[in-house]
Amino acid sequence: MNARLLSLDAFRGFTIAAMLLVNNPGSWSHLYGPLGHAPWHGWTFTDWIFPFFVFISGMAMPISLGRRAALGDDKLRLLAQTARRALTIIAIGLLLNWIPSFSLAELRIPGVLQRLGLCTLLAAPIVLWWGWRGQLAWALGLMALYSAIQLGVPVPDAQGVWHTGSLRPGEDVGAWLDRWLMEGHLWRQSKTWDPEGLLSTLPAVASQLLGVLAGQWLLSRREPGEKAMWFMVSGLACLWIGQLLDAWLMPINKNLWTPSYVFAMAGWAQLVFACCYWLLDAMPLPLLRARMARLARPLLVFGMNALFIFAFSGLVAKLLASVKPDGQTSLKALLYAPIQQLGLAPVNASLLYALAFLGAMYGVAWLMWKKQWFVKV
Repeated sequence: MNARLLSLDAFRGFTIAAMLLVNNPGSWSHLYGPLGHAPWHGWTFTDWIFPFFVFISGMAMPISLGRRAALGDDKLRLLAQTARRALTIIAIGLLLNWIPSFSLAELRIPGVLQRLGLCTLLAAPIVLWWGWRGQLAWALGLMALYSAIQLGVPVPDAQGVWHTGSLRPGEDVGAWLDRWLMEGHLWRQSKTWDPEGLLSTLPAVASQLLGVLAGQWLLSRREPGEKAMWFMVSGLACLWIGQLLDAWLMPINKNLWTPSYVFAMAGWAQLVFACCYWLLDAMPLPLLRARMARLARPLLVFGMNALFIFAFSGLVAKLLASVKPDGQTSLKALLYAPIQQLGLAPVNASLLYALAFLGAMYGVAWLMWKKQWFVKV
């Protein structure tokens, strides 16, 4: 197998492009349904994105970390290197949350990059010291522990009313734990709970470990076509398990990262990756495979600098929303105004702004790719 899989870069690039699209509308009041998160239970296209990042991070671990350990590299040294990388990602996330207020008193502690870093930090020793059976056992055990805590431990909500097993916003055990540890430093829109809270990191680590298992299958000596087929089969099986857990245990819910959400999103991740893998790495027709690689180049360009584009786009979006040249109107509003004047329906104008932002970030990614600038931590 080639040292660098085009399919994994394309899958990562697809996820980054989708993130840019859904995170940067012209107006949050005017969105097509799939481009916004599900209000609470359920899922939309947007709810694919974060778990795909976690799953991809898991897939990459056997390709780098696991393979180096198998070749005899010192496991403690590998763990230390991974911990440094994870802590760097967490620090970047905190820095982005600190901007533009620059106030430690208002700093949101949880976040997307913080969760990605924590998942990597917690999954690394499991990857290094356990085989696939142990990794699967850890994933299932973390989801079972999370379910037992959420459904069996009584906690008070923000008004002091006690609940056992409530999964309504702000009433679950995770929300209580986050208020207890980080009150005043949670998601500004909710204040009493956070979608990247501490307790739901447990099933998020399970998502990463399912990605690790997928990465191990990718490294196996099976024929590429067989790998692609079993990614499809496993993806469908995970979707089925997710639906069963949605009906019998806890609903699919991104904010709570429920076990049903873990399996459903792992299923979709495998199905999407299976398509990328077949078209870019497994297809037995070299000329057609090369053509697919040319068509997928925008995704490859995004995927090769994914972390940088993630952080840079977040910084640019914050600056556009906070910088007001005249003291009243933000740069984003100034850029969005001409689009609003095109006579489009508000939802289409909002989407056009998002596409323009996506195009601008692609220009940055393309320039970096052309110059062979690849930022790693």
